[in-house]
Amino acid sequence: MNKHLKKLIVALALASPGFGALAADTPAKTLSVYTTAKDSDKKLSLTDTLSFKPATQNMETDIAIYVNPQKQFQSFLGFGGAITDASAETFAKLSSKKKAEFLKAYYDKKDGIGYSLLRTTIHSSDFASGSHTYIEEGDKELKTFNIKHDKKYRLPMLKAAIKAAGGEITTYASPWSAPAFMKDTNNMLQGGKLLPEYNHAWAMYFTKFIKAYEKEGIPIWGITIQNEPMAKQTWESMIYTAEDERDFLKNHLGPVMQQEGLGDKKIIVWDHNRDLIVHRVNTIMNDPEAAKYVWGVGFHWYETWAGGKPMYGNVAEVNRAYPNLNLLVTEATVEKFNAERFHYWPNAERYGDSIINDFNSGAVAWTDWNILLDNTGGPNHVGNFCFAPIHENNGELIYTPTYYYLGHFSKFIRPDAKRVSAVPSRSSLQTTSWLNTNNQLITVVMNSTDAAIDYRLYIGDIETSVNIPAHAMQTLVY
Repeated sequence: MNKHLKKLIVALALASPGFGALAADTPAKTLSVYTTAKDSDKKLSLTDTLSFKPATQNMETDIAIYVNPQKQFQSFLGFGGAITDASAETFAKLSSKKKAEFLKAYYDKKDGIGYSLLRTTIHSSDFASGSHTYIEEGDKELKTFNIKHDKKYRLPMLKAAIKAAGGEITTYASPWSAPAFMKDTNNMLQGGKLLPEYNHAWAMYFTKFIKAYEKEGIPIWGITIQNEPMAKQTWESMIYTAEDERDFLKNHLGPVMQQEGLGDKKIIVWDHNRDLIVHRVNTIMNDPEAAKYVWGVGFHWYETWAGGKPMYGNVAEVNRAYPNLNLLVTEATVEKFNAERFHYWPNAERYGDSIINDFNSGAVAWTDWNILLDNTGGPNHVGNFCFAPIHENNGELIYTPTYYYLGHFSKFIRPDAKRVSAVPSRSSLQTTSWLNTNNQLITVVMNSTDAAIDYRLYIGDIETSVNIPAHAMQTLVY
């Protein structure tokens, strides 16, 4: 049995009836409640400290959340966001004072929200002032490879983030497109496919990127093979069918990573929406020679772009079919930027709904998209402006409700935590619960209804009563 679980079970037992004098001599166990609520000054605020009592059976009319720490699931990798060229260009405009404030807000474990995970791009994406690669056009041998472009904005921000996070942060990188000459369209934008004669060169490009970044003091934990491989976008994009991705991994990227001494780097497949995830995973994982290189499966949330509901069940299905395969959210953002909606609460609730459901479906990590954007939702060289949790506006920082909702997870759930069983008795509440390695039990609860809700929190055979305001997020720390 996990030693942390043993400690928690003992603590629960001591707080329960039947332990006589021993229980009387034991300090009372309390629950700290942190709340963010719409139309209030509550922003990750400590709003209550509650005591437990022996649990009694609740009536059918009661609303309850049941947490069972003895039932454990996946281990937590981390929580964070992406440092893109757009984020770095915006960060560079801030004053020294505002840069320090920003870094503390995201990465400080005590005074910020403690981000522990970071994504960046392999050369350019749409979120930049323009397209770029690391080689001269036509250089199949990669003799001109250099990351000089990134040294102006991106690398300084990455280094500052790592320092602010305490000297280390799990960092992975994704490409949006191969250089134009390597594609059948001769264009980095508008989709297109990698030409077969450049399979080896493109695989080598990944390894050169990793080595160049690590030479700059930025350890690369892993890579995804292709951002959104089934989308022809107006920005940098490239198409891989499931078979294409399988074969590129099996015959080129996997072997090249091994040959270049980078076999310890994690390789993540798919990196696109939940809708097609099952077919992609089946195609790749049913080939043992491809599957041996796969650490995990990345996914985004944009299958809802056509107005449908998030397809959380597809993620859960992959988790059931491949329980040893790591699932992680690699990108999420609210599209269609509107400066009048910096404080639009449904944006935050969209995040809360996704994070809770993706974790409960088996995800081990969650990565937001741009960590910082300007007051236009950019820069973006094709006009695909979006929201970020924090925006720069005339040298000041705008903290959106999303920032605080993200913090209810990232600040409290720490790497290597174990997800534990947690369910609500009514659909008006949503919840996920994790046991940290320091024996803290973290339960996150969201109320997206128009009314405050009183509920009973059960942990094993003890309980307490909690009130959550309308349109609010809570983190319960025990």
